[in-house]
Amino acid sequence: MNGSSDHPELEKPGQRSAMQPIPETPDDPGSQALSDALRSSFKIIRVVMIALLVVFLFSGFFTVGTQEKAVILRFGKPVGTGERALLGPGFHWAFPYPIDEYVKIPVGQLQTVNSSIGWYATSPGAEAAQNEPPPRPSLNPATDGYVLTGDENIIHVRGTLLYRITEPGLRYTFDFTNTQAHVQNSFDNALLYAAAGFKVDDALTRDVAGFRDRVRARLNDLVAQYQLGITVDQINVQAIPPRQLTAAFAAVLEADVRRGKVLNDARSYENQTVSRARSEAQARINTGENERNRMVKEINAEAGRFTAFLPKYKANPRSFIEQRQIEVLQRVLTNVAEPLILTRRSDGKPHEIRLQLNQEQRPPKLPEAPKDEH
Repeated sequence: MNGSSDHPELEKPGQRSAMQPIPETPDDPGSQALSDALRSSFKIIRVVMIALLVVFLFSGFFTVGTQEKAVILRFGKPVGTGERALLGPGFHWAFPYPIDEYVKIPVGQLQTVNSSIGWYATSPGAEAAQNEPPPRPSLNPATDGYVLTGDENIIHVRGTLLYRITEPGLRYTFDFTNTQAHVQNSFDNALLYAAAGFKVDDALTRDVAGFRDRVRARLNDLVAQYQLGITVDQINVQAIPPRQLTAAFAAVLEADVRRGKVLNDARSYENQTVSRARSEAQARINTGENERNRMVKEINAEAGRFTAFLPKYKANPRSFIEQRQIEVLQRVLTNVAEPLILTRRSDGKPHEIRLQLNQEQRPPKLPEAPKDEH
């Protein structure tokens, strides 16, 4: 007797499922459409994800300019150490943010900083249009800036600084939160320091270049002290008196100009007078020297002649004197029209000389006409 055949209701469900396959149920049209839509969506999402990955990777390319350097920061730390961390001009790649980020350092480019102290309250537009409001009776320290000079005067000062980042530029970029603000503060400090060491006239008119040089020297000291990593290229400084005292300063400047002109004229006249006096003195000295040399030569020549005549005179004084007299008369009477020569009288009495002062001029003799032989 077989209990399994006699009592089919006692068969276990698992045994029957194992022995007989479960019949397939036909797919519902709506489920089939949903399944196809999900498969298409998964394909589209896969393509989109791949495209986003490609775009994400390509977004890591960047360009560094000719006057720039770049540093790649990976999770906030530079990739590489020292100058090896610097990337030169050209195309470069880094992992996109937030893995990597790149920082460009404008090494070689001129940076500009304007002072923030020392100038009166105004706006760039009103100043450019020359439409500034008239000055108030006095300065307002809350809005008007100014500096004090060494002689306790007030002036307005402003400046423009042009500088370059010193290579490699890592200190300038990473050692300070806002390096440009530190540079501006140092520039303001230099203006205050220079003004305190100059008198008002020197800072405004007499020594403008010296005032600018003092600002530059102070700024260089602060740059070296704080290690800002910059190189000062050019400094432009403008200093003016308070607008309330413009007329007074203009009058002082005009008086100073007139004073300088009078002093220059006086110095010019002094130089001309001294130069002329020296020239005349030198000319008189030269004339005296020439006259002295001429007289010395003549006296030496006379002395030489007398020395040569001395033996002849000693040998026969009378003959020597007569001979000398004849030579002198010949030299003196060479161009005389009617010479008169008086010899010594034998009796020792003086000669009597009679001169006809109104003597008529004799007419010149004319050539005689040829006689007619007939």
